This record gives sequence, C-alpha cells and structure tokens, in this order.
Amino acid sequence: MPELPEVETVLRGLRPVMEGRVILNADVRRPDLRWPFPERMAERLEGQRVERLRRRSKYILVDLGSGETLIVHLGMSGRMLVSGDTTGRFHHREPVAERHDHVVLRMSGGATVTFNDARRFGAMDLAPTESHDRHRLLAGLGPEPLGNEFHEDCLLSRFKGKKAPVKSALLDQRLVAGLGNIYVCEALHRVGVSPMRKAGQIPGPQVCALVASIRQVLSDAIEAGGSSLRDFRNSNGELGYFQHSFDVYGREGQSCRRQGCDGSVARIVQSGRSTFYCPKCQR
Repeated sequence: MPELPEVETVLRGLRPVMEGRVILNADVRRPDLRWPFPERMAERLEGQRVERLRRRSKYILVDLGSGETLIVHLGMSGRMLVSGDTTGRFHHREPVAERHDHVVLRMSGGATVTFNDARRFGAMDLAPTESHDRHRLLAGLGPEPLGNEFHEDCLLSRFKGKKAPVKSALLDQRLVAGLGNIYVCEALHRVGVSPMRKAGQIPGPQVCALVASIRQVLSDAIEAGGSSLRDFRNSNGELGYFQHSFDVYGREGQSCRRQGCDGSVARIVQSGRSTFYCPKCQR
C-alpha cells in the first residue's frame, strides 16, 4: 500500500495540472471501488475549479469551487496518472483506455488525470470542505508526522502508559497519521530502537531522536520519489527510488548497514505485518 511519501509524491505531481484548473469532464466508469462512489459524483465534479490540493495522512484532498472536497485514497494498487499535459512537465500522450481506468478527469489546460486501480481497494468520496475533517475516513487521525504538531512532547504523551510494541503503536493512525510499515521499520533502525520495545517505556531522549528520525526518513523518501514496491508509480508513471536506500526493510538475512555493526537483519511478524530490524544494534 502506498505510504505517506508515495501519496505526497503523487500529490506534487498532480498540483501543476489540477490546481487552478477546471474539471471539464468527469468520466466515472463504475459505481464503486472499495465502497460505492457518492451520488452523482460525475455531475458534482464537472465544471468545478480545483482550488487546492492537499494531503491528510495517506489521503489526497481536492478542494473544489463548489465548497466540496474530493477525498481520494489509493488503496493497495491505485494510481493517478497524468497524460496529455501541455505545460511541458509531462510528455505522455493520451493513452489507450485500460481495463482498470475507473475515473478519468479531463482538465482545462489539456491534461487528463486517470485513476487506475486493478485491485479496487482505493476509494473516492465527496464531503463539505468546511467539515471534511469529520468525514469517517479522516476523523480521529493523529497529527501529521511532518507537521508542527508532531514533536517530542506530543509523542511522549501519546506513548505514555502504552504497553504495545513501539512498532505497532506507530502504525496506529490515531497516534500518528500516515506512517506505514516500511518507514516505521527504517526510522526505528536509524535510532537503534527495537520494534519490540514497549512504547510507554522508551525514555525521552530516544523519543526525541525517534521524532527526528521519522521526519528525516519521510523527507528522504519524498525526495527520492517514494518507494516502488509492486504497483506504485508516481503521477507521470515513473518509479520511486527510495527502496534502493532501505537499511532493513526487505533485507532479511543481509548485513546490517549501521557503521560498526556486524549483525544481520531479521524478520518477525507483529500485528500481522512483517517487521525488519537488526537484533544486535536495535535494543
């Protein structure tokens, strides 16, 4: 599933062809993805000016001139691809329609934005912009890990009294929004914290280091265009490259990359998810 850096990468690719543009035509080719589309979705999108694109956790938010916000989740395999752009940023011609092209938005300016989702675990919904944060998909989300509200005191308070392993705690979207399996593994390795440590027992200095590590790992991944595992492509169809920088994720049995550590990366299962870490330097 695309995590925060992949969603941010897609968002940044969509902004030049969507913000300030009008949706001339909305071609909705099926009634649902993971859940049913909102009523009259095509009608409610057509003719609307895109005022702003934002991200909340792993969701793309498209604020419309109508006062509604289109909420988009990529699911497991969803992609938003840009073609036909005349600004010179994208060079792809209008592609032949593919089987899993479920929503196609034709924008003023010449670009076409296509939502393609082979597994159909993605989602789209419309909500009033002024109250979108109360939408069932967004209500209850924790602070953004790259935002000002995420800091040492914030994480310390959210860890307080928690007996859950720190890896599982950080994947709780109510605690911190947008963190996923890959980047939690990487962040914990960078600060030498075992994924099995109880969240509530991690001392302040290590929590402070973890906050900085989470921010840096996410920023590094965004700079690299995200991580391409299986289905992920950014908005111009290209792969991300951060997977080539993984220190632990997917490297079971290989040497730890921490300087001075001669350990090997191990894999365990926590809450049904694979966790990769170095038992020697992560304590």
